[in-house]
Amino acid sequence: MHRQRCTRIIATLGPASSDVETIKKLSDAGADVFRLNMSHGKHADISRIHGAIREVEKATGRAIGILADLQGPKLRLGVFDGDKAELAEGTEFTLDMDTAPGDQRRVCLPHPEIYQAVEPGSDLLLDDGKIRLKIKKVVGEKIVTEVTVGGMISNRKGVNVPGAILPLAALTEKDKKDLSFVLDLGVDWVALSFVQRPEDVREAREIIGENVAILAKLEKPSALYALDEIIELADAVMVARGDMGVELPMEDVPAKQKKIIRHARRAGKPVVVATQMLESMISSPVPTRAEVSDVANAVFDGTDAIMLSAESAAGQYPVEAVSYMDRIAQTVEREPSYRRALSKEETRLESTSADALSAAAKQVAATLEAAAIVTYTTSGSTALRASRERPKTPLLVLTPNLGTARRLCLVWGLNSVHTEDATNFQDMIDKACRICVKYNFADINDRIVITAGMPFGSPGKTNVLRIARIRKYHKT
Repeated sequence: MHRQRCTRIIATLGPASSDVETIKKLSDAGADVFRLNMSHGKHADISRIHGAIREVEKATGRAIGILADLQGPKLRLGVFDGDKAELAEGTEFTLDMDTAPGDQRRVCLPHPEIYQAVEPGSDLLLDDGKIRLKIKKVVGEKIVTEVTVGGMISNRKGVNVPGAILPLAALTEKDKKDLSFVLDLGVDWVALSFVQRPEDVREAREIIGENVAILAKLEKPSALYALDEIIELADAVMVARGDMGVELPMEDVPAKQKKIIRHARRAGKPVVVATQMLESMISSPVPTRAEVSDVANAVFDGTDAIMLSAESAAGQYPVEAVSYMDRIAQTVEREPSYRRALSKEETRLESTSADALSAAAKQVAATLEAAAIVTYTTSGSTALRASRERPKTPLLVLTPNLGTARRLCLVWGLNSVHTEDATNFQDMIDKACRICVKYNFADINDRIVITAGMPFGSPGKTNVLRIARIRKYHKT
């Protein structure tokens, strides 16, 4: 139950990791949340994997979070005569709505939204930025460009439009079908791809409601212009460095990553860093030193979670990839400079009892050298505030809501236990002490700090801070 690190690990499941045995190994190695990529796999396969995760959860007794990642709007070219074409630098190349096969002079771009949003002088990126086009003119449903970086292009490659806010719906028809499916299935988080503006999150919230948390993936530069508002509306955000690194100069991505983490932490919202973190481990049993440094820097920045994609979904060494992430995070968190970095980032307390008691609990626990801070919560909001303070003392969350326990698996430092709520004040103390002992957070004569709300079972009513000492009878 007690992870030896505060940074959480998300592992994507796929062909290399979809059976119960492998999922169990990934969980044991350190995976806290499992990602289901809705861009791949049929609903029947997703349902089977979901069932396998819940089977592992039952066997281990540890709450496990499940994140369903929606595909989002994909912009793609049409097809070419002979399935491919060579685009030479300096030549003219046209994109239009004609569905006839393309060649080295033109190809179909079946997305009318793009024609409305671009203007001369803008860039278009093809195939993850491998080919770059500079727009010369836009005439109706025809974009005339000059090839500034050429190369071979093939059928249905992706198109990126950096700097433009496209009039695209946040959820495609496929996304809506997938969303209905995963909500019925029972996931804990839904990730929205290609979020451009706050309205994208609002639209998803109207469909999803409040029982499933929303993670906004920040991969479009346009989202950064409304960063704080998107963070406020979402339950968590992700630094999705794949498409962000295509649409922005790659050298800009590290600074944007730090900015997103900083803003999310100030708002008390979880933040995830993802994409190519241990990319070489798709085919190698060990990561590169540069990858280790990349993961370590994300941890040093105070991110809540780090994520594996193809490394765990389709790679040859999924369990080893999780193990390396676990080792890197543990090592970083033992460094004195890690704590110094966390303390430099000021968080602004709101004038609420939850914020006041969370800050007080951190200070009291540090002064008393308490073994644990125990937080009772129903909705998870109190636990989020406790995590935002980044205390050195381990955080144990007790909740009667299994969904809350699962959602909090993504959040820095929170060790969640699904248990019945306390019935009275003494039961609150005894239950916290017994569970601390049971899960090796504390032993006899250790002190713990407890925060809770009275009357019990009332969400948003954190109004109690109690110091308790573990007694012998708590071990029985």
